[in-house]
Amino acid sequence: MADAFVHETSGRNTRTYLVLMCIYAALIAAYSILGAAWWILALVAIATLPALWDLYSNRQSGVRLDETQLAWWSGRGTAQMPLSDIDHMRFDTRLDFSVRASAVLPDKRRIRLPYDALPPHKIFEAACQAHGLRTERHHFSLL
Repeated sequence: MADAFVHETSGRNTRTYLVLMCIYAALIAAYSILGAAWWILALVAIATLPALWDLYSNRQSGVRLDETQLAWWSGRGTAQMPLSDIDHMRFDTRLDFSVRASAVLPDKRRIRLPYDALPPHKIFEAACQAHGLRTERHHFSLL
């Protein structure tokens, strides 16, 4: 069997800092150079509040796959399931090009893994295959 696969991430990462800095720089430039209305800029700034909360709270998330089980955690939520309970792993490419992963049970129920806990989908798919899990790819599904 393959070694345990572990992926961990936190709310505080460089990409979040950079995106927020670019957004706020654009808002300041729009106000000072273009004279944009403050209330329109405030609406855009409100959309950044979830990212600011992630930076503040530093929520931990991740996934662990070993010989016996698949476990994941995101914020306060955690879950785990034995590999013997998983029929296959399903990777769905959404219309926004994000890839969501689900554990499909033998009775065809799907248990979706939290998006923020997932590693890059190609790496995770390879790890699932290395641990003997069958994988399926579905492109551009709506659900």
